[in-house]
Amino acid sequence: MGQRAPFALAGIVLAALCAVITPRATADPGLPAVGGNFLWGVSSSGFQSEGAAPDSNWSRYAASGRAEDYRNSVDFLHRYGEDIQNAADLGVGVYRISVEWARVQPNPGEWDFSFYDNLIARIRAAGMRPMITLDHWVFPGWAVDRGGWRNPGMVEDWLTNARAVVDRYTGSDPLWVTFNEPLAYVAQEQRIGDIGALDGPAMLDRMVTAHRVIFDHIHARQPNAMVTSNIGYSAIGAAQSDASFVDRIADKLDYVGIDYYYGGSLSKPPNLAALLTNQPSSLILEPEGIYYVLRRYAQKFPGRPLYIVENGMPTDNGSPTTDGMTRPDNLRDTVYWLQRAKADGMNVIGYNYWSITDNYEWGSYAPRFGLYTVDVTTDPGLARHPTAAVDTYRDITGAGGVPTGYLPTRAPALCSIQDLPSSCLNPVAVPGR
Repeated sequence: MGQRAPFALAGIVLAALCAVITPRATADPGLPAVGGNFLWGVSSSGFQSEGAAPDSNWSRYAASGRAEDYRNSVDFLHRYGEDIQNAADLGVGVYRISVEWARVQPNPGEWDFSFYDNLIARIRAAGMRPMITLDHWVFPGWAVDRGGWRNPGMVEDWLTNARAVVDRYTGSDPLWVTFNEPLAYVAQEQRIGDIGALDGPAMLDRMVTAHRVIFDHIHARQPNAMVTSNIGYSAIGAAQSDASFVDRIADKLDYVGIDYYYGGSLSKPPNLAALLTNQPSSLILEPEGIYYVLRRYAQKFPGRPLYIVENGMPTDNGSPTTDGMTRPDNLRDTVYWLQRAKADGMNVIGYNYWSITDNYEWGSYAPRFGLYTVDVTTDPGLARHPTAAVDTYRDITGAGGVPTGYLPTRAPALCSIQDLPSSCLNPVAVPGR
């Protein structure tokens, strides 16, 4: 997962101008199930969950005190079998991981794929398809010493690793993600790393080049591959994300991967203080916002498959959200809007829950996103405890969505900032509300 960028107050002003629009009532759509080809999954990333971190940019950030002590995270490195089985028991068909460059190439020319060979084989044996992320914000310490993304040679170093990963695992028929949330990646390196304000555009340019090259390499090795670079969606950053990255790789996206978490609207203006200080329990949860995001990209890329690569709900060390939204309700409401989007003709092909367990959320263990919660700071045994959403997700995957007649726990907010002014001019509504 990536930290969400703060929303602009300008979005609220525009929403206020649209407030006179009344959401149109709609007939009960009698939502159909999403169908047997729909891909239900879970998401994770290497550094955030594996533990025993090799030398990398992020292990150095944690060791330097710029981020919370990493400890051993949730020790996915040794407990992946349990987590994979828990995912399989949910009835999902996709398990997203990242193959960490720092682990497979600890030094230039030195390779060790043993962990990921076993991990991907176990995912396959459990009846799931891997989704492999090539870069989830972590690169080796030796690449840091060469200047990281400030170094023009980073592109070829990155491609050397990426080609090796692709060549090794195309036989497992994975889905592919090249870069996780490119703009958030740059923002994180600016926040905690060595990327200055003037270095950001060059980092993006280099990632665009790397994506375009590895996209062609993947398709040369796996002709029917599905490749994306997932969009860390925020309302204020959408135009910038599209112009600086998405539009530049649009011809090399087999599907549009989208990460959606937090809302904001005229009804509930975004909590800027919570965003700036990373207080997850105080953030606005508006599941219907996912419908507007999907509609935005369905219109931008007509017919292109859309996949929610990450979605979930944080709590602050397990405390309830300030507005009382529960994890099961948030999940059911979100899936309702996915079904609405698909029923309305949007080519939505998959959904991954972030994440299978709690993990290291880029500098802190306080935000808890896991279907299975793990108290890293107080439980040396790192026990996985199922949340109430485990049964909820199992029911959803078994039925292909929420049951007929299900209505969200909350009516849609007025003028969602996720796609202004469309959300004001063409709002969605829940039957009977």
